[in-house]
Amino acid sequence: MFKAFFEALFRSWLSIVGSVLTTVSAGVFLVLLVVAELNPGFGGGYGGIVAFLFLPPFFVLGLVLIPLGLARARRRKEPARAPVIDFNLPRTRALATVVGALTVVNVGVVGTATYKGVSTMESPEFCGGACHSVMHPEYAAWQRGPHSKVACTRCHVGSGAEWFVRGKATGVRQLVSVARGTFERPIPTPVENLRPANETCEGCHARDRIMRDRLKVFDRFAEDEGNTWKKTVLLNKTKAVHWHLDGAVRFRSDRRRLVVAEVARPLPDGGVRTWRNEALDGGAALEVFRTMDCTDCHNRPAHAYQRPKDEVDRALASGALDRTLPFVRREGLRLLLKDWPSWDAARAGIATELKAFYAAGYAATVTPGRAEAAATTLFELYQRNVFPEMKVGWKTYPDFRDHEDDSGCFRCHSSDLVSADGAKIPTRCEVCHVTLAEEEEQPEILDALSGE
Repeated sequence: MFKAFFEALFRSWLSIVGSVLTTVSAGVFLVLLVVAELNPGFGGGYGGIVAFLFLPPFFVLGLVLIPLGLARARRRKEPARAPVIDFNLPRTRALATVVGALTVVNVGVVGTATYKGVSTMESPEFCGGACHSVMHPEYAAWQRGPHSKVACTRCHVGSGAEWFVRGKATGVRQLVSVARGTFERPIPTPVENLRPANETCEGCHARDRIMRDRLKVFDRFAEDEGNTWKKTVLLNKTKAVHWHLDGAVRFRSDRRRLVVAEVARPLPDGGVRTWRNEALDGGAALEVFRTMDCTDCHNRPAHAYQRPKDEVDRALASGALDRTLPFVRREGLRLLLKDWPSWDAARAGIATELKAFYAAGYAATVTPGRAEAAATTLFELYQRNVFPEMKVGWKTYPDFRDHEDDSGCFRCHSSDLVSADGAKIPTRCEVCHVTLAEEEEQPEILDALSGE
């Protein structure tokens, strides 16, 4: 039975090629499948591409070539006629058994490859690792963020066949742009391509849950010689802020949502109050009205880049950056904000300038080793947020959750936005939070809360 089957295979070079393709790709696939199961991080995304996306097409191609080769060999020996399958013949039954068994194996291999292929394409390792140079900034920010345990597709695609097809179609266009080198630097984040927040964010962050005010403590350090440690304490009015999500607020802005031209909000009497930006000259490319949702404030929920002063203050508070080094906060910020052309230049430049600063004024108290350790920490902070190759700097992707550089709350809460009756959107700090302490070394509120 097997002898006859293999004799038939070797009658045509086409079926031989198909057999080799199928056998080799199946063998390599099974080996890589085992390796991938034992080591989920196998290949950093590329292993999954080879195992589950590259090999299966060759496996299927081999399966197609085998019957084509057999049919071609038969036509050379016999005149063309319809095949006769007679299960009364022992040879036919035996051949059908072999073909059926191999078909079951083939279906198992193709089914496994399809399932694992889809899983691979939806994994963070694929999204961030396969297009490493392009998506490295977003992948690095995601790994450090609060959503680092949430797969990319949970937010960028979500559930359902419609959005799955949309996501794959978008992925094909992005793949072509990467292959041709026509992708934008930096990568834009157009919100119009995202699935609505009520279908993604609110799957975990339920809108109707009880929202309580939250106490936030910020560590701040002065730019004096001793890097004086101070604290700012805010009481955030969480519920008061989240009324924006009632679906009533609409606005018009540029594509990046940095410049708001118009805000509209329904009134209790059924009318609509509109505030227009009087400072605009009409030259900005403005989008149509958009209903405000989660991402209009939490615009970087999973890929947040930090501000340099926050990174330095956090490193000083945690001890990662030596607070006993004179003026390390001031000098650290100065070096982080320099326009370094590459990571290598930043690494060397930060180390050289910081060591030179301490060698010039503090050679007796600061050893080269301490300065070198501080420079290493500063470069790590730089490397997390600045990617010269992709033109990503400290201010490329602003965070709208606050009002740094007027990029957050003050886009709408601005004196430039005026209604027809002369009213302005409130700009008082107390609308969103209460300042309980502002850059104090020993805030009384924290002593009271700790019972001291």
